[in-house]
Amino acid sequence: MKAMILAAGHGKRMRPLTDNLPKPLLEVAGKPLILWHIERLKRSGITDFVINIAWKGWKIPERLGDGSAYGVKISYSDEQDIGALETAGGIIKALPLLEDQPFLVVNGDIWCDYPYSELTLDDNDLAHLILVDNPAHNPSGDFHLENGRSFSEGDNKLTFSGIGLYSPKLFSSLPVEKTPLAPLLFKAMDNGLVSAIHFTGDWRDIGTPKRLKNLEKDIKN
Repeated sequence: MKAMILAAGHGKRMRPLTDNLPKPLLEVAGKPLILWHIERLKRSGITDFVINIAWKGWKIPERLGDGSAYGVKISYSDEQDIGALETAGGIIKALPLLEDQPFLVVNGDIWCDYPYSELTLDDNDLAHLILVDNPAHNPSGDFHLENGRSFSEGDNKLTFSGIGLYSPKLFSSLPVEKTPLAPLLFKAMDNGLVSAIHFTGDWRDIGTPKRLKNLEKDIKN
């Protein structure tokens, strides 16, 4: 299975740290955030990566190269000339690199100890999502979970972690343009084609300098 790490965002909430550096290269305990992802995924048996790049994007392949230094293979989907395409748009552009089998997508600006080796996607489903407890900055949650299925409506919604396993069919025939992911998921959920689980381990959205600092402190401790 291939994994795509989303790394094209500007990271405006992280300013001034991201004024001259893409957010996934911000370091935690002496290591870029994106490298923590790569190493954890490798331990789960995933060694083939696609990374999309936009804001200061050239600095990511300059830092990671083709992945051989870390025992993995990295390909890049370059959005620098057209601008970041949002989540679904970035995935659509990268489909030729992701090929025709289900693939994992991970937001580059999260921290999570989810055991990726447990991910599976049923043949008839278009997506399998990892949902987590609602953080303070997203108290209403995103999706309802019931009997292993995810729905756009319902009580006691959970937060989407930014980790999902997708069938390329979810994105097939869509043009390469700026496209958010949520509407595609809502449509698939309405058709009963999205499964999900509730993960209760360590998950964090590293979206602000304060959250980055707190993560650094916790790792060092």
